[in-house]
Amino acid sequence: MNLAPYIDHTLLKATATPDDIRQLCAEARQHAFYAVCVNPVYVPLAAAELQDSGVKVATVCGFPLGAMLPEQKAVEARLSVEAGADEVDMVIHIGAALAGDWDTVEADVRAVRKAIPDTVLKVIIETCYLDDEQKRGATRAAVRGGADFVKTSTGFGTGGATVEDVRLMADVIAALSPERRVQIKAAGGVRSVADAGAMVGAGATRLGTSGGVALVSGERPGAGY
Repeated sequence: MNLAPYIDHTLLKATATPDDIRQLCAEARQHAFYAVCVNPVYVPLAAAELQDSGVKVATVCGFPLGAMLPEQKAVEARLSVEAGADEVDMVIHIGAALAGDWDTVEADVRAVRKAIPDTVLKVIIETCYLDDEQKRGATRAAVRGGADFVKTSTGFGTGGATVEDVRLMADVIAALSPERRVQIKAAGGVRSVADAGAMVGAGATRLGTSGGVALVSGERPGAGY
């Protein structure tokens, strides 16, 4: 299958340099990936590098811990969009999810949604820290808060996406929102073409990976995000 249209070509390491971002963008152009995903400080550079390319610029918000006030996340998201981001991947209040406080999780998402009403919003629930019932609750809260996508992972936790988690999220979304097509992004742990195909088969419509070039070349990506 042609994986390029599914891929958010990602570089979120603290050590990323401007030249690294330029290379990321050049690769995204060459392979016609859907988007690049970079930290907010590099949004203006990525937007300039990808102008008129058709490749979107995604960035992160409250990343990677999710432990910011909703108002702080809202401002961060708005400033990133003003700087040129087409999509924002926010991290939920993970502690609230572990406590089963779904109203707080939903309010956190809703604050960001209100700040960027016309921008694609992906909500990271960080599945590696949650049991299955908490994953269901977090997915419901994300959808109710206004997510366009529910995303599995930051890539900085103790684990990444699994086929089982993607399938669980897809089932919750189908039951909760049959009239509104909330999508799923699988991120972290996509290590082979077979992994990518399995994620898409389970319901993912976007793949977050630092190994996009290897995937479209039929190789096995290395570790790292």
